[in-house]
Order: sequence, then C-alpha cells, then structure tokens
Amino acid sequence: MKQFTFNELMIIGSLLEKEGLDDEDKRQISSVIFNRLEKKMKLQIDATVLFAITNGKYDLNRKLLRTDLKKNHPFNTYIIKGLPPEPISYVGKKTLDILFENNKNDFLFYFFNYSLNKHIFSKSFKEHKERLYEYRKK
Repeated sequence: MKQFTFNELMIIGSLLEKEGLDDEDKRQISSVIFNRLEKKMKLQIDATVLFAITNGKYDLNRKLLRTDLKKNHPFNTYIIKGLPPEPISYVGKKTLDILFENNKNDFLFYFFNYSLNKHIFSKSFKEHKERLYEYRKK
C-alpha cells in the first residue's frame, strides 16, 4: 500500500464503490485491482467505461457493448494501462476501511453473473474463459 499515493488510493476506492456489490465483493475486487496493477495488466473495469460514456452520470439505460469497451477515453481502463486520472465517484469510509485491510487473493479476472447476482472470480484467463462460456451457455 505504501507505494500508492493518497490520490491513487482514492481512485482505487472509487472503483470499488462502483464495482462492488457488498463488503466481501469489494474485498475480492480490491485484491484483483492490486494484483493486476502489480502485473502491469489493464484493469478492464466496466465502471470506468460507464464513466467514460456518460461523463460520470452512470445512467446508461442499457448493458455495455463490446464497442463501448473500445471507446478512447482517459478513464477507460480497457484502453489505458493503470489507474484513471481521477476518482470516478465518492469513496465512503467503509470502502476505505476495506481498502486498507489489504485483502490478498490470487484472482486476476472477474465478471458479473446476472443469474446468481454476484461476481465470479478466476485466477487465470483460461479459467475465466471457461466460467464465462458456462455462464453464457445458460
């Protein structure tokens, strides 16, 4: 955690606010973010795409499309490497507490499963693709 500035921690907290469903979900996602940053992977967080498309209004009224993920915008973490330039939302105290817990896991990927109403986490791209395939088959 010491390698991150206050502003970077606020940016990560804002990503957790928009991506996480509950406290446990935020713990898992925070570890994914730190794991990806450490490996210099793109974060590929949908909330940043929503922010880029709506200029922070978050009222898209539809699901994200593959073409949305390609929008050239400084907040789109499917395009840029690293963190967006600024937070994408307010960061609550509970989310900051979760962030400073510094939860550790080996996950690098996740997606939202609408039928289960939860995020599904994976350690490898192969596992991620397999779980996505199973989900999309249903």
